[in-house]
Amino acid sequence: MISVTGSSGAGTSTVKETFMNIFRREGIRPVTIEGDAFHKYDRAAMKEELARRKAAGNETFSHFSYDANELEELEKVFRTYGETGRGRTRHYVHDDEEAERWGSPPGTFTEWEEFEEGSDVLFYEGLNGAVVNDTVNIAALADLKVGVVPVINLEWIQKIHRDKAARGYTTEAVTDTILRRMQAYVHCICPQFTETDINFQRVPVVDTSNPFIARWIPTPDESLVVIRFKNPRGIDFPYLVSMILGSWMSRANSIVIPGNKQDLAMQLIFTPMIKRLVSEFKRA
Repeated sequence: MISVTGSSGAGTSTVKETFMNIFRREGIRPVTIEGDAFHKYDRAAMKEELARRKAAGNETFSHFSYDANELEELEKVFRTYGETGRGRTRHYVHDDEEAERWGSPPGTFTEWEEFEEGSDVLFYEGLNGAVVNDTVNIAALADLKVGVVPVINLEWIQKIHRDKAARGYTTEAVTDTILRRMQAYVHCICPQFTETDINFQRVPVVDTSNPFIARWIPTPDESLVVIRFKNPRGIDFPYLVSMILGSWMSRANSIVIPGNKQDLAMQLIFTPMIKRLVSEFKRA
């Protein structure tokens, strides 16, 4: 079971594409679950809940909050899959294109569906893949946990541009969302990155000092990526440095690579890990 964790605008969707390419190349059959599928409220219900909490003096409730997500249900899916290879998921429909694909109006959930049988790996991508709190311990159930963590100004730039371009929001509306999410970002999102096995943090090397007026997102060529391994034992750092042009070690458990080499680095790091996990899963 593999979980990729990062907040909105962090770039987890791009990381998901890399994993899907590895699965396809290696003949591995995944079942995928999206973090959005485990939100507690659909779009209309979330607006009502936000209004109710705001009226009660709570200005910090957001999709980042633990109680805005079905964490116990998500934990159950991880545990069930680990024990039986079965489970269920659904989809959150974001827009008209997805509505046509899934047959449900934008802002709603599809019905729950059972996983297809015969899969080799469970792949999760979303906000809560490494949550540990008083009620759940999802981190303990995932075999490989990956954090995708851009520096915060870059994360905000990516979110602002995505929400304005894809969802029609204004800069002011996205800014309000960012401010509302900050408490949960600190208390619910950031702690997960101490639980992840490997973190990828993109660091721009251009000025991002005011993300709210940035006219474009820094490109991979304008970025570095810091890769941190929680347990560096068994990681062949000399091999990685030799294979990734322009990379170097910054600490005993960290390597820095050019931003345009992230996909290559993921291929080199994750392919043997995934093959080993699937082999152990099949033997079990």
